[in-house]
Amino acid sequence: MFDTWYAANKSTVLTWFRDLHRHPEVGFEEVRTAAYIADRLREFGLNPQTGIGGTGVVATLVGTGGPGRSIGLRAELDALPMTEESGLDFASEEDGKFHGCGHDGLAVTL
Repeated sequence: MFDTWYAANKSTVLTWFRDLHRHPEVGFEEVRTAAYIADRLREFGLNPQTGIGGTGVVATLVGTGGPGRSIGLRAELDALPMTEESGLDFASEEDGKFHGCGHDGLAVTL
């Protein structure tokens, strides 16, 4: 299901990625990033909570299959205080801020 959605929306997803990469924010300063993520979640019909721990965003997607297992997803979106020298066309536009750590995501089945 996700593969089909991604194939149909790859251009949009790349636009999101590149926008976030161009506008990095260091830890606990991710105001623009948090708003961007919350807006995308709202577009998917979710009701995100913002301001969690300062700049965190949480949304719950409830399935229709009844009680069962759950999946938790976590992603870090903070940048490092360093200058990007990648030369990419979507390189950081913020002096001394760069998404250069590879940012991890974590999925846990509960």
